[in-house]
Amino acid sequence: MSSRKISFSVGEYYHIYNRGTEKRAIFIDGHDHRRFVALLYVCNSVKPVDMNTHLQEGRAFLELFGIEREETLVDIVVYCLMQNHFHILIREKTEGGITKFMGKLSTAYSMYFNNKNARTGSLFEGRFKAKYANTDEYLKYLFAYIHLNPVKIIDPKWKENGIHDRVAAQNFLKDYEYSSYPDWQGEPRTESKVLSSDASPEYFETVKEFDDFVNDWLTFREEKT
Repeated sequence: MSSRKISFSVGEYYHIYNRGTEKRAIFIDGHDHRRFVALLYVCNSVKPVDMNTHLQEGRAFLELFGIEREETLVDIVVYCLMQNHFHILIREKTEGGITKFMGKLSTAYSMYFNNKNARTGSLFEGRFKAKYANTDEYLKYLFAYIHLNPVKIIDPKWKENGIHDRVAAQNFLKDYEYSSYPDWQGEPRTESKVLSSDASPEYFETVKEFDDFVNDWLTFREEKT
């Protein structure tokens, strides 16, 4: 397992991501997606995760959001789940918070997924990856980049060839349940508890400003690096 060439600092933002080993699917159905989203909430706590009580496969999705977490480890401001990978924009809240949170999240979801599918071995492709959002420009860009990932589902070549139907893409993003896009749209839903809205940079004063920013990036053909 390779070492990660990055150090996390309290108060700083990071783009966290990982994918399935050999690019395999880590989310097979809606239940898997919802379980991971619930774990974003449950695992963000200084309390140990009770695998037997809280993470049973049959545990109700909404019930998991009723768990008392005490102090949280990180601030989550954006996330998106795809079939074989995920993205999270996160802020280090306590010393070692990101590492502890991601360790709990990866372990809990892997145990759930392996048990459900009667499999063994590593689910993820090594340790989670991280990029430091070291400028306002890059940090703000991540709000668009992460939330635009699902467009690939309906228009796989949109970045190379341009978007075919911008309205259809916008509507698809609004209906995509497995990202924080609906929350940033002001949609009232239980999953909003995952986010730390007060920890988000004040880039967007209104939903329209957020929409305009994301939609502007939707017209770009190539992803920034």
